[in-house]
Amino acid sequence: MTHVTITPKILYVGTPVALLSTRNADGTDNLAPMSSAWALGQVFVLGLGAEGQTARNLAERPELVINFPAAGQWEAVERLASLTGRNPVPAHKPAFRFEPAKFAAAGLRADPSELVGPARVAECPLQLEASAVRLGPGAAGGFVVVEAEILRVHADPSIVVPGTQHVDPAAWQPLVYSFRHYFGLGDELGHSFRSETPR
Repeated sequence: MTHVTITPKILYVGTPVALLSTRNADGTDNLAPMSSAWALGQVFVLGLGAEGQTARNLAERPELVINFPAAGQWEAVERLASLTGRNPVPAHKPAFRFEPAKFAAAGLRADPSELVGPARVAECPLQLEASAVRLGPGAAGGFVVVEAEILRVHADPSIVVPGTQHVDPAAWQPLVYSFRHYFGLGDELGHSFRSETPR
């Protein structure tokens, strides 16, 4: 196989989409889509734009909910894509517009959280209440790296293996963002030797 050297503008190789809900200074909730997130045990590492409302909120009020939409909810996510909770709109986001009512703009409902202030997205099958325990600058500049400790996990019963604490990977169909396109998962190919829910 011969490879070619390329210089892609972005490197979203295929990661789950999350909707982050955070609390604004006026007590309302901000809701922002993102796809730079990965888990280390009970900690999620998030990459956020440093000038966004989410980063500002977490620096001042370090509570959030990481809401994971299902693949079929991509249109609600896309309705949020060009919106910002920052007013005035940052100069580097000329194609964005300020929108204070993000839940309504996306056609989503807010459910109260149990341990944190920001609301959960009712329609998302998987919701993680969390506390941002560390924020730091990204190596490339313009980004913030957030370490968020998961405090409580809420899952739609349809994606839980009955009688267990496990998400059923065959039932869970997350929305995946790959090179600025939305995808779902394909058929299962196999499972890791560490899986506790093999088929």
